[in-house]
Amino acid sequence: MHIRTAAAATAGSLALLTLLAPTAQADDHNGDITFTSVTFSRTTVNVGISEPQTLTVTATAKDDSGIWGMVGLKLVSSDGRIQYGKSSTCTRPTSTTMKCAWSYSLESDRTDYADLRNSSAGTWHLDMEARGNDGDYYTLDSSATMKIKRYAKLTTTQATPEPVVKGGTLTVTGALTRADWNTNIYTGFAAQKVALQFKKSGASTYTTVKTVTTDSAGKLRTTTTANASGTWRWHFAGTGTTSPATASGDAVALK
Repeated sequence: MHIRTAAAATAGSLALLTLLAPTAQADDHNGDITFTSVTFSRTTVNVGISEPQTLTVTATAKDDSGIWGMVGLKLVSSDGRIQYGKSSTCTRPTSTTMKCAWSYSLESDRTDYADLRNSSAGTWHLDMEARGNDGDYYTLDSSATMKIKRYAKLTTTQATPEPVVKGGTLTVTGALTRADWNTNIYTGFAAQKVALQFKKSGASTYTTVKTVTTDSAGKLRTTTTANASGTWRWHFAGTGTTSPATASGDAVALK
């Protein structure tokens, strides 16, 4: 990135903008300046189609001459989409350090260029630079990362018949969908492995009975043997671009 200009961006309101960015490079630095900490309020943000999700990034930089400022302040996706901070606040805890926090609002249905796209789901990195009063600089280009994923949902589990004869066959159905950031609707998530889980009456934990693959529309359907009363549910572990999801359970008694 190598931003070393006279324009500081250490406080005040920063516009949200989505642009194409160059491919991430390795971190670069000159002199004894360093980032002593970089933290994300959430290491994974799962974004649906209507509710904005917030993220705060906090960074502290140190240089023996003092920190002149921090610039850049953007999150960059693997496909080059950029999110700038909505606002920032900076303090100087000591004469040699500066601490800044930036807030981001992540959503898919904005009316401007700052909305998300499906191709942007996955790993994002922080791209920014700290500058010392003596001209030293430290550029973060790849080392500080987090994930922004498409939010997934599982419909309420349906197990029939209810009640069921012990040793009888249960048919269990459900459906897995995820946020489509391009169209702002939830669509079926095909060809995904989803666990069918069971919790016996009186127990506190679920165990996986079998794994079922969603069809082309994201629907789930399987049969299983009912040997005890209890609750059945679906659980999806998620992927590198899509959040986990757990369905509400369906309690089935034996007769």
